[in-house]
Amino acid sequence: MQEKQKKYRKFLWYALVGTLLSLFILIYGNMKDHIPDEIFVYADEETDWETFFQEPLISYDETVEVSQNGSYQIRCKWLGVLPLKTIKVHTVEKQEVLVSGSPVGIYMETKGVLVIDSGEITDREGIRRTPAEHIIQSGDYICEIDGKVLTGKRQLMQLVRENQGEPMELQVIRHRETIKLEMTPVETEDGSYKLGIWVRDNIQGIGTLTYVEPNGTFGALGHGISDADTGERLEISDGDLYRADILSIRKGTAGTPGELRGVINYREENRIGTICGNSQYGIRGQMEPGKYTESMKKIPTGLKQEIQTGKAEIRCDIGDGIREYQCEILEIDSNARDTNKCFVLRITDDDLLSRTGGIVQGMSGSPVLQNGKLIGAITHVFVNDPTKGYGIFIENMME
Repeated sequence: MQEKQKKYRKFLWYALVGTLLSLFILIYGNMKDHIPDEIFVYADEETDWETFFQEPLISYDETVEVSQNGSYQIRCKWLGVLPLKTIKVHTVEKQEVLVSGSPVGIYMETKGVLVIDSGEITDREGIRRTPAEHIIQSGDYICEIDGKVLTGKRQLMQLVRENQGEPMELQVIRHRETIKLEMTPVETEDGSYKLGIWVRDNIQGIGTLTYVEPNGTFGALGHGISDADTGERLEISDGDLYRADILSIRKGTAGTPGELRGVINYREENRIGTICGNSQYGIRGQMEPGKYTESMKKIPTGLKQEIQTGKAEIRCDIGDGIREYQCEILEIDSNARDTNKCFVLRITDDDLLSRTGGIVQGMSGSPVLQNGKLIGAITHVFVNDPTKGYGIFIENMME
């Protein structure tokens, strides 16, 4: 009996130690995850690290080595002993931008032509052929054919037609690497020549302009534009930004995202800027001097450590001009692995909810404001709850 009691007490002791150890690891991991890997601070302001960490058990270096560009690192410890994380700190100047919220038309041309898919074609003898199979892939960009730079679909068709069935050397970008391929066009039943691929050389759509910097640089969308068929972010050569008008709204419901439906008039007088980049943070470019800034207002930008859960506003146009609508920031992830999903917000404005159901397609890039500062932009909507969505930190968009 005593032997059983000893074993039982030993079991309880091991269970207690294991529970305490698991709890310690859980607390340590949560603290580590909540400390960002990288932050920006204002060059002319002293950062109150005690307030920033909001945890009395976390200590930090009181002296640091500063590099030539003003950046430095801070080592954080728990209980003054256990290392938690080394934060990269970058100093930036305070900045004001023109905040927008206007719908804009987007036209972008790809680098060369984008391969959407490949398939069968019937040759002159009536035999089904797949000339692109195991050679070219969906998502490839054809940039050159036989040493000639490819600018679009029409040129591709012309080069294939002129080739008359001889092997063609293709220079292709695949997963950001340049490779060379060889394909031979097949003569079809009507006497034309084809490669058996479907391609695209441009993309068009409507989004929301987020901000314009004093030098005319703009940012929009808050996420990159991907091809609807391949799912890959588009590699662009150039593009243009146009005025757009919202004509109607398809209201969002649980399971069915809504949409802003608009029109873009691709006339030169409606072109307001040029697009030079399509990154994971959105599209960037240069605004034409003096165009499309009359509806904007100048406000300072905010850093992610300044964002708080609670009341905020979004700025957008759903057909009757730019307005600010009430929302609430629910969660903040200062160390988000997905840089387009840095915080969660919920629309609380009754007027916006009654008209759109919450966040709808076309609102990506709508500025998010809090305490008089531009802190980010809307990027995604929750499919099963259109009142909620994700946002990106403005410092990521402007990085």
